[in-house]
Amino acid sequence: MPEASKQLIELLNKAIARELQVSIQYMWQHVLWKGVKAFAVKDELKKIAIQEMKHAEDIAERLAYLGGRPTTKPEPIMVGETLKDMLAQDAKDEESAIDMYKKAIALAAQENDQVTKRLFEKILADEEEHHDTFTGLLEEV
Repeated sequence: MPEASKQLIELLNKAIARELQVSIQYMWQHVLWKGVKAFAVKDELKKIAIQEMKHAEDIAERLAYLGGRPTTKPEPIMVGETLKDMLAQDAKDEESAIDMYKKAIALAAQENDQVTKRLFEKILADEEEHHDTFTGLLEEV
């Protein structure tokens, strides 16, 4: 079994908590959005929510392989009241994920853990795409 630092294990668990948070948050937004504008984005929100849950699973599998125990507690979930609030929160959450995953990539590289590094590079690309989606939608509300 490969060695992983306590810092990397903690970062993986923080990433899982974040992915759980946004998967629930985006799914509830998908369910709660109403009105004409909702029809334009509901399906995209659901798709992203499912992607985020898959990220949580992938990170949890890696964490378990490295000897850690995946958290079951999400970060605080903030659904929002208005479409603009929701999208602004979602964009902010994606920005923080992008920052965290860049740190995870750097730390995994420092520890010569190429598998974890590649996992987070793949997830980072998805998160940048999600950020682009939310900021683009935010321009329209």
